[in-house]
Amino acid sequence: MKIKEIKAMPIEELEAKKIELLNELLKERAQAATGTVSKNPGKIRLARRTMARINTILAGKEVKKKA
Repeated sequence: MKIKEIKAMPIEELEAKKIELLNELLKERAQAATGTVSKNPGKIRLARRTMARINTILAGKEVKKKA
C-alpha cells in the first residue's frame, strides 16, 4: 500500500488492516520456519513495512486528535 492510500483511510479501517497484516505476517513466518518455500519471498518484508507505515499514520492521527 502506498502512503497516500493509508492516509486516506479512517482510523477503524487502519486498525482492521493492521490486524489483517499481522495475521498474514504470522502465517508467512510460520511457513518460513517450517522450511516451506514461499511463492513470494518478499511478502514478509512488505507486510512489516506496511504495518510500520500504518502505525506511523495512526500515531500522527492520535496527536492531531489530542491537539
